[in-house]
Amino acid sequence: MSGHIPDREEQANRELKTRESTMSVDNMPKPESQAPPSGLKKVVGASMAGTVVEWYEFFLYGTAATLVFSKVFFPGGGNELDAIIAAFITYAVGFAARPLGGIVFGYFGDKFGRKQLLQFSLLLVGAATFLMGCLPTYGQIGYWAPAMLVTLRFIQGFAVGGEWGGAVLLVAEHSPNRSRGFWSSWPQAGVPMGNLVATVVLLILTSTLSDESFMSWGWRVAFWLSAVIVLVGYYVRTKVTDAPIFIAAQKEAELVKATSYSVFEVVKRYPRGVLTAMGLRFAENVMYYLVVTFSITYLKVVVHADTAHILWWMLMAHAVHFAVIPLVGKLSDTIGRRPVYMIGAVTAGTWGFFAFPMMNSGHNAVILSAIIIGLVFHAFMYAGQPAIMAEMFPTRMRYSGVSLGYQVTSIVAGSLAPIIATGLLSKFDSSVPIAIYLLLASLVTIVAVVFARETKGISLESVDAADARVLADERAGVSV
Repeated sequence: MSGHIPDREEQANRELKTRESTMSVDNMPKPESQAPPSGLKKVVGASMAGTVVEWYEFFLYGTAATLVFSKVFFPGGGNELDAIIAAFITYAVGFAARPLGGIVFGYFGDKFGRKQLLQFSLLLVGAATFLMGCLPTYGQIGYWAPAMLVTLRFIQGFAVGGEWGGAVLLVAEHSPNRSRGFWSSWPQAGVPMGNLVATVVLLILTSTLSDESFMSWGWRVAFWLSAVIVLVGYYVRTKVTDAPIFIAAQKEAELVKATSYSVFEVVKRYPRGVLTAMGLRFAENVMYYLVVTFSITYLKVVVHADTAHILWWMLMAHAVHFAVIPLVGKLSDTIGRRPVYMIGAVTAGTWGFFAFPMMNSGHNAVILSAIIIGLVFHAFMYAGQPAIMAEMFPTRMRYSGVSLGYQVTSIVAGSLAPIIATGLLSKFDSSVPIAIYLLLASLVTIVAVVFARETKGISLESVDAADARVLADERAGVSV
C-alpha cells in the first residue's frame, strides 16, 4: 500500500500541471487584476485582529521568560543562564502543544469551517494568558508554580497551533489568484504587530514602575490586559464568513461521502507537500526566535543592556517588520514564491556572523540595525508562507495540511532555538556556534526551496479539480 502513496500525489501534480498549461495566468479573467473581491478587506481585518491578539499573548510569554519568569517561577542558581534556560524550557512546551492544536483544529476546521474554530482558539488562548497573570510565585508555593505555568503554557500553545492555519486560510481562500501572496501576508504581519503591542505594554510598565513593583505585580497587568483585546478580536471575527471555495468543497465532500479530513489522510496523499512545508518553515522559525527572543537574553546577559533600551529596539524592529511583510508578499506575486523565499533562506544563513558582533558594539543604532536586518531577512521567508502552503493542498484538507507542515516544525525549530542558543552561549562563551547553528538551519530550508513547486498565480480551484480527478479515478478503479 505504501508504494502507492507517492503515485497519488504525483498523479494530482500531473493533472494540475495539465490544467495550468491550458490556462495560463495571462488568460485568467481580467477582474482578478482589478479591485479585490467585496469583503476581502474585512476578512483580512478579522484574521489580523485575532492574530494580533493571540501573538500578543504568545510573545508576551517569550519576553517575560527572560525578564520575569526566570526570577519569579524558578529557584535561583549560581548561573543566571541556568534559570533562563529553565524558563525557555517552559516556553518550548507551548511549541510542543502547537502541532496537537494544529491537528485537532485542522480536522474540525476542514470539516466545519475556519471561522468557528478561529473564534474558539481566540477565547482559549485568552483564558490561559489571563490566568498566567494570576499565578502565585515559586517563593509562595514552590514547584507548583512552574507546574501550573507549564500547564497554562500548553493550553496557550494548543490554541495558537490551531490559530495560524485558520487565519491565513480564511484570507488565502478569499484572495484573487494574482494577488494571493500580498493579501495572505497580512495575517503574517499581525504577528509582529502582536509582538509590538506586547512590547509597548511592557515598555510602559517598566518605564512607569520601579523594578521592585514591576517584578512584584506590574508584569501581571500585561497578562490581564489580554482579556480586553480578546473581546475586541472575537467581536471582529463574528463579522466574517468562510470562503465560497470552502463552502463548495464542503458540499462536494458531503455528496461523495468523503472522509478525508484527518491529518493521516493528508500525510498519505500529500507527503511531499507536508515535508516541503516543514523544510520551508525550519530556518524561518529558528531565525525568528533567535532574533526576537534569544537576542533579548544576549543583550541582557552579554551586552548588559538596559531593559528599557532593549524594549525600544524591539519596538522599532517590530514596526519595520510589520511594514516589510506585505511588501515582500506583493513581491512574491510579481517574481514568484521560490525566488523570494530563496533570498530569505540564503541571507538568514549569514545573519548570525555579523549580527552578534554588531550587538557587542554597544552602540544603540548598530544594535537596532542588527535586529532590523534580521527581521527583514526573516520577512522574505515569512511573508509568502500562507500562499505557498495553501497552494500545496486541496481545500478539503488544506487546514490540516498547512497546520501540520507549519506547527510540527515548531517543535524542533522555534521551540528549541532559544534553548540551544543559550546553551551554546553558556558552553562556548561565543556567538560563533550560534551563527553556525542558524547557518545549518538555513541549509535545510534552501534544500526545501529547491524541491518546492512554483505556484505563483495558481488557481485554488485547479488544485481542487486535480485532487477530485484522482479521487474519481480511485473510485472508478474500486468499482471495477
